[in-house]
Amino acid sequence: MDRLLAWPDREVWLVLDGPPAVYYLVDQAAGGVLINAPPFSRATYEGLCRHAGPRYLFLPSRFGARDLGAWRAAGVRVLVSSEEEGVADADLRVGGQHKLTRTIDFVPLPGRTRGTCGLRLKNLPGALFVGPALTLGDSGWPELIPRPDDYSYESRLIGTVGLGGQVFDYLFTDSFVPGRTRLGPGAADALRTHIDQLLT
Repeated sequence: MDRLLAWPDREVWLVLDGPPAVYYLVDQAAGGVLINAPPFSRATYEGLCRHAGPRYLFLPSRFGARDLGAWRAAGVRVLVSSEEEGVADADLRVGGQHKLTRTIDFVPLPGRTRGTCGLRLKNLPGALFVGPALTLGDSGWPELIPRPDDYSYESRLIGTVGLGGQVFDYLFTDSFVPGRTRLGPGAADALRTHIDQLLT
């Protein structure tokens, strides 16, 4: 595991560069939160526990679902959007009205799949985990890139435009290429520039 970011009250680790990429959020209030599921193994579980015991596994989409039964058997609660299809082993279905803690909530971003959903760290410097809603672009920043199997590209576009109004410095997607991916700071400005290009 590689530590990508550290703040006084939380850290973000890269568990697996994917696809899809798997991140581990170690948060003072929430504990350990996996974003996407790595294949389960005792070694992986114990490696996570060295930083914080994993309490939650958030799936931005069904693409990140691996070995959910094993993760649940280890005591990890699986969270997924109430609109997402193809994930049977969920402990809690979440949406825009749900919060994990006072400063962590969920942002619906349907379009790549029906229930694609992001996880937002609201307190500054701010960060968003958007799963497959955005993809690594040529610039190294996350961009909206249409795919032939999108559930709805129009919904993805609307969701991306909505992200342009959010306050954040860091942006994480299912795409991670070591040495090429740009996470931030400056992710919000890069996304707004990209949105301007999409809309002109």
